[in-house]
Amino acid sequence: MGKIKIIKGDITRLNYDAIVNAANSSLLGGGGVDGAIHYAAGPELLSECRTLHGCRTGEAKITKGYKLPARFVIHTVGPVYDEYTPDEAEKLLTSCYENSLKLAKENGLKTIAFPLISAGVYGYPKLEAIKVAVETMKLHRYDFDELTLVLFGEREFGIAKEKYSEFL
Repeated sequence: MGKIKIIKGDITRLNYDAIVNAANSSLLGGGGVDGAIHYAAGPELLSECRTLHGCRTGEAKITKGYKLPARFVIHTVGPVYDEYTPDEAEKLLTSCYENSLKLAKENGLKTIAFPLISAGVYGYPKLEAIKVAVETMKLHRYDFDELTLVLFGEREFGIAKEKYSEFL
């Protein structure tokens, strides 16, 4: 109970209660993990996202998983790092994880996988983004069976291996 894992892989292939999407504020798909999740889920995901009327930075919304192995997708909008002070960016990024976990708990979900939110084109420094993800997951670990941080790139995984080897 309360397990935290860090893995290198493709979040769209995980059979979890929910995967988290690092979405843009429209929720209508985009690049990176957002595009991959929309592609793997199929057009029904986009149709449901249209009914949500977007999402503000730091907030989260939930949809079905459709063709994904995951039952649900929790969409959250991370901060564009350069648009905020480092403290503001950290608060907003923490809110992404907190609000995603709150939605998961409200929906009785026990296994959740996160991508590294905001660390791609949004420019959040990778080490700091990993720290926010892991520290926030640690605070909520006992509300869930398993929380997983899924890293796509070798560089991010190397950083995580160095700083958080106990979760590999």
